[in-house]
Amino acid sequence: MFPVDTAIGAGNRLFSVSRGVPGDTRSIRVTTYDLESQFFGTFGGFGEGDGQFIWPSAIAIDSAGNVYVSDEHKHKINVFTGEGIYTANWGDYGEGEGQLNGPSGLAFDSEDNLLVSDHRNHRVQKFNRDGQFISAFGVEGSGSGQLSLPWGVAVDSNSDIYVADWGNNRIQKFSAEGEFLRSYGSTGHEDGQLINPSGVAVDRDGYLYVSDWGNERVQVLSKDGDFVAKLRGQATVSKWAQDFLDTNVEEAEARANSNLEPDLTPFGGDPHEESSHTEKFFWGPASVKLDAEGRLYVTESNRHRIQIYQRAT
Repeated sequence: MFPVDTAIGAGNRLFSVSRGVPGDTRSIRVTTYDLESQFFGTFGGFGEGDGQFIWPSAIAIDSAGNVYVSDEHKHKINVFTGEGIYTANWGDYGEGEGQLNGPSGLAFDSEDNLLVSDHRNHRVQKFNRDGQFISAFGVEGSGSGQLSLPWGVAVDSNSDIYVADWGNNRIQKFSAEGEFLRSYGSTGHEDGQLINPSGVAVDRDGYLYVSDWGNERVQVLSKDGDFVAKLRGQATVSKWAQDFLDTNVEEAEARANSNLEPDLTPFGGDPHEESSHTEKFFWGPASVKLDAEGRLYVTESNRHRIQIYQRAT
């Protein structure tokens, strides 16, 4: 329940980390599965112990297949094998070099260094795979190169770094050394504008895919920052959802009698209201990821699902 991020492993095995709901911690875990809805198990779980989470926030996989999960509450990075066996954790609370305050987005660069979006320290830090500090960039603010509650982070084929600058309603691009290069987007609801972007991914042609969380959509921007397209969501019933409906007859009847695509006019263009009343729409798009075939994975928190898209050729 309430997945916040997804990582793509070898053979397109998917790892989704979920945050659960207050009062029900059973779904705070990592779930592993594939595109055919084959289920491989879960690992992690709620708690203060090694390999357990309180507020998991992001997930990434290194070149050896090890799985890294950030914990925003414990200010730590947890490390597992690809089979979900806990191996290590690292991170200390604070503002100094290598310390963390609410780690969120994670991404590996081409040298297997882990970039961590250090959310409440308003910066991005780089560590090696063993958690040794390498460098950091960003300070709190709204100027070029400054950050406000950064969340998702991504690395392109040129090793440039993209940061979802949540509080400043933009995406910022930095060099591998942390030098500011440019920003994308501005505050608003129009095409190309953003409200609290939560994630970013970049394909081999330089197109940016942004989970525009506050606008309940995903936007596609060119490498020059021009608006290309937007997605509102087109979800169908998954195999797991159909199994649930087949088993829970009353739920299936309620859904069958519901208007799943209501007239949006009464909602006055409010994206949250539109999404909360329209089943196929994104509702809480928390992150975006791309696989080697260019498929786009949108982790959608409020409807507990992943929507997958193939770029048109």
